[in-house]
Amino acid sequence: QVQLVESGGGLVQAGGSLRLSCVASGSFSRINTMAWYRQFPGKQRERVASITSAGSTNYADSLKGRFTISRDNAKNTVYLQMNSLKPEDTAVYYCHAELVTSYTGSWWGQGTQVTVST
Repeated sequence: QVQLVESGGGLVQAGGSLRLSCVASGSFSRINTMAWYRQFPGKQRERVASITSAGSTNYADSLKGRFTISRDNAKNTVYLQMNSLKPEDTAVYYCHAELVTSYTGSWWGQGTQVTVST
């Protein structure tokens, strides 16, 4: 059974930083693209950033320069470093990964709350 488990969310003051982590575990042969999404109350989930297995990254235009995605393939882990946080970054952040098991599928983590106070 495959699982994605996020950690690192919490409460931070505006201007502060947080680092989210997401570990993939279970039976799979390969992890392709990993990504972070976020969801505001009453809104659809939106992509924050993604990273391929080769390390190519892509960001939402509005977040370039403040957020950095990285991964450690040996640890099956993806990270999201968030700097200069703003109250409008408050959301639930979800990890997503494309994993190869007996088929290539899409998995989501359970989400981690990030709250930025003024």
